[in-house]
Amino acid sequence: MAQGWSVQDIPDQSGRTAVVTGANSGIGLVTARELARRGARVVLACRSEPRGREAEERIRAEVPGAEAEFRRLDLADLASVREFAATFPYGQLDLLVNNAGVMALPYGRTADGFETQFGVNHLGHFALTGLLLPRLRAAAAARVVSVSSGMHALANIDLGDLNSEHHYRRWIAYGRSKSANLLFIHELARRLRTAGSDIVAAAAHPGYAATGLQTRGVRMEGRKVAERIVELGNRVMAQPAEAGALPTLYAATAPGVRPDSFTGPSLMMWRGAPAKSWRAKWTLDDIAGERLWAASEQLTGVTYEKLTPLRPGRLRR
Repeated sequence: MAQGWSVQDIPDQSGRTAVVTGANSGIGLVTARELARRGARVVLACRSEPRGREAEERIRAEVPGAEAEFRRLDLADLASVREFAATFPYGQLDLLVNNAGVMALPYGRTADGFETQFGVNHLGHFALTGLLLPRLRAAAAARVVSVSSGMHALANIDLGDLNSEHHYRRWIAYGRSKSANLLFIHELARRLRTAGSDIVAAAAHPGYAATGLQTRGVRMEGRKVAERIVELGNRVMAQPAEAGALPTLYAATAPGVRPDSFTGPSLMMWRGAPAKSWRAKWTLDDIAGERLWAASEQLTGVTYEKLTPLRPGRLRR
């Protein structure tokens, strides 16, 4: 991994098509903007049309000649995910950045009845990746990058209670959803390798970056004091979104990125240039990866085309 890697090191992306989920703000907006700056055609996959259109215009204003376009995607609604994939206008997709997410929300459910954090952070992206897989296969050396978090260390997934129906703690649920992101990449990378595909599946995390993600949960509950404390922490301790996006941009574009790698900030997983990041051992568990995959297929109804099925006898407790 190159020391001191920065946006100046992003290779030319001309002729490549990228999808960035949650590209209307924060890490996603910076990621989309810098990919467009290097010549990629970037699809901004966002839930809110006004905010997505605003981001589209902002990128075009900051990057003259940028190919950036908004397309609506609500990861909390599988019908929206299916519509996005079915109407995707390009025959091939070179890069899918699964960036969108929610954090530490009060208990809620998606349109399909999934616990919100698990449904948005994992299941929505699982379905999206599977539905776009034929477009990824049509490209040469495509990549899938999922944005996890150092907070995955809070909790392993609970295969017996994926939707937190028995007990809900917002931060534990968030940690489980971020562990699910890493387990998904682990299993996807294994299946792609076994199938002989040149698609690279990798993960990244931003460290502590100042985005709107941290304040949404307390704002939903009307906790004004807590919201001010979080905002103060963002100003004092967090790195800007521009720095937080670097690990994602590295995983998405740098030469030699290895399948199932996890890239994050170099300084204590908090801030700094992209570097290999620590990950909990449970995110490398083959059996857990297979079981999560099987459960995700069952919950979403999305089966990945031409990828290796579960190996007989491997799925066990």
